Amino acid sequence: MLINFFLALKKARIPVSITELLHLHEILTARLVYADVDEFYYLSRMALVKDERHYDKFDRAVATYFRGLEDLASMLASLIPDEYLRREFEKSLTKEELDKIKSLGGLEKLIEAFKREVEEAARGEGKEKDKEGKGENGRGKEGDQRKGKKRRGKRTWDRRDYKAYDDNIELGTRGLKISLRRLRKLARTGAEDEFDIDTTIYKTAKNGGLLDIIMRPERHNTVKVLLLLDNGGSMDAHVKVCEELFSAARSEFKHLETYYFHNFIYDGVWKEHNRRMSQRIETWDILHKYSHDYKVIFVGDATMAPYEITHSGGSVEHWNEEAGAIWLQRVMDTFDKVIWINPTPLDTWEYSTSVALTNKMVDEQMFPLTIRGIEDGMNFLTK
Repeated sequence: MLINFFLALKKARIPVSITELLHLHEILTARLVYADVDEFYYLSRMALVKDERHYDKFDRAVATYFRGLEDLASMLASLIPDEYLRREFEKSLTKEELDKIKSLGGLEKLIEAFKREVEEAARGEGKEKDKEGKGENGRGKEGDQRKGKKRRGKRTWDRRDYKAYDDNIELGTRGLKISLRRLRKLARTGAEDEFDIDTTIYKTAKNGGLLDIIMRPERHNTVKVLLLLDNGGSMDAHVKVCEELFSAARSEFKHLETYYFHNFIYDGVWKEHNRRMSQRIETWDILHKYSHDYKVIFVGDATMAPYEITHSGGSVEHWNEEAGAIWLQRVMDTFDKVIWINPTPLDTWEYSTSVALTNKMVDEQMFPLTIRGIEDGMNFLTK
């Protein structure tokens, strides 16, 4: 069974190893799980899958492998002959018990009598429910519940709770947060307001049992991020996912500065879209205000006429004295790490001249707005 299950996971492109399979076998041998497919699901996922992004693939593989099986006991019963089960059952009985079974007509008669008792009890219970008169056609609420128990609900893997974790799908806020966490540099700064239990134990032991409480600063993510978001025009189709990205970034990064632009970076950006004309911030100020160790993340579809990038006056909102390409190059020269995240599907990029041009200008560090894309981008920024 485990070999075929292992092969089913490999077929689903889940990176499971023989070592992990052997660990699962050891756990099952210890009888931590027995004859319960739901418990087996959680146990096997814990033992075999080491990355959350493969959870949805695992759910689909399990659904395919166990389709039609209510539990492991039903599967095992279908593999073990009835005669073998009867012989094993009879071995567990004493001579007196065997003689009593024979006096009742044998094991087959006993099983048939037991089945009749169960059926009669079920019919009697059904009549009691009918007397309660709840619902139409004499069906009571509890009767429906009993029927519901017989027909089990949706399995855990069928709910696909980790669908948003898949490598190549667009992200929700939860998946974004998980991906953005790869960009971390934790340090202890600020007031000493966190209890340091390990050092407290060490110091207390060193003082011969005299309690010495040690506090320490809480760890925070010290990575500094400059987030530049394209806003308006063709980006209207991606508003929802960009809002989720902004929400996730704000919760993950303590040092986060956010600005907006339209289509491409020019001589000015803004903090609030509805005041972009009256409260523009010069891009020169941004370049001089933030230190070179800020990680710069552009978010935009880079979909526009090529002249909007390459020519002065290319902006569709105002007259820009210098081409957008010059301003993007200044950003590249000022900051150590710059990436561009594109919400449009990766397989459409080759059909857009402006996307190809933008990708080239950021040294091929353009990534799709998927879990894999965000992770790859964060990995580049942490190098």
